[in-house]
Amino acid sequence: MNFRIIIPARYESTRLPGKPLREVAGKPMIQHVFESAMSSEAGQVIIATDDARIQQAAEAFDATVCMTSSEHRSGTERLAEVIETMQIDDDDIIVNVQGDEPLMPTVCINQAAVALASAPQASVATLCTPITSHHELFDPHIVKVVRDRNNMALYFSRAPIPWHRDDFSFEPENLPSDNTPYFRHIGLYAYRAGYVREYVNLAVSELERAESLEQLRVLHHGERVVCIEAFEVPGPGVDTEADLEKVVALFDDGM
Repeated sequence: MNFRIIIPARYESTRLPGKPLREVAGKPMIQHVFESAMSSEAGQVIIATDDARIQQAAEAFDATVCMTSSEHRSGTERLAEVIETMQIDDDDIIVNVQGDEPLMPTVCINQAAVALASAPQASVATLCTPITSHHELFDPHIVKVVRDRNNMALYFSRAPIPWHRDDFSFEPENLPSDNTPYFRHIGLYAYRAGYVREYVNLAVSELERAESLEQLRVLHHGERVVCIEAFEVPGPGVDTEADLEKVVALFDDGM
């Protein structure tokens, strides 16, 4: 199976400006993401950016770069422009690896591509991992997912789902004791290029607006998302200065 990876990377992050170029273990963070992607089974890895500073840094480590508009509202819109610019065939599989995920395991990237190739009824593939703590379950920054018996996503939410009627009727301190499954969504996506072209023209749903989760647009418009359990749990992504310090420390410790 052949697939491409596109890494969207923008400079003007609200919470951490210049994020892709922040140094981690002697390299810009985007280089770590690129090297992980290059270790996968992908046939091509492309960095998509709207900033000449990122372009210059990426070309210095021999990355293929596609310059895109600065008007995009999401990484998916940036992917769509790359697909058009590079004339990628509708049936080609694209894996979207975020430029702020320097600890995304290569095995997860391959897994997302294989999951989509193995599920012709799905428009999108993504990953999840079990939630093991009360803190994770009730943290709105951690996205939860519930799935059917065929690993198709039923819903994504920042709220704890499924809601355990008996145990959550009070302020719980632990996960329910009856083995109710809870899963954290991992923000790694595989799409067919043709669906990305369709997706960016779909109306934003009220669910997506309320939860601020792009993947809910897919479900709202009747498409399916296959969501399988990751072989390996990714390390933390980087949204803030504190996140960056954690990732730097992990690299310094040899992970």
